[in-house]
Amino acid sequence: MQIQVLKSKIHRATVTEANINYVGSITIDEDLMNESNLIEFEKVQVLNINNGERIETYVIKGERASGVICLNGAAARKFLPNDLVIIVSYAAMDFEEAKQFKPSIAFPDANNKLIKGKTPRE
Repeated sequence: MQIQVLKSKIHRATVTEANINYVGSITIDEDLMNESNLIEFEKVQVLNINNGERIETYVIKGERASGVICLNGAAARKFLPNDLVIIVSYAAMDFEEAKQFKPSIAFPDANNKLIKGKTPRE
């Protein structure tokens, strides 16, 4: 049996841009992508803490250390600069494997720079 489990999470990032004139996707700072184990073009859910909106899209690699979190295309109508978001992706795996699996979680500060040493239980 395969189940879906949390693979990657960026917890409480701040939206820096919303670009309606882009084809679609979310641009994420490469440092945040690396810390959360996300890759370019991976499917993600983006959860808007400010207004409850939830979308699915794919990741575009943003400039390293830029702090960029940019919602592009139609999503720019539902996410505004300074909104707080949670970005997650899931992986399918065997039930027994899932019991041992640990997701990669990134904790950015207010400027979307990594908070080092923070763990998921803090």
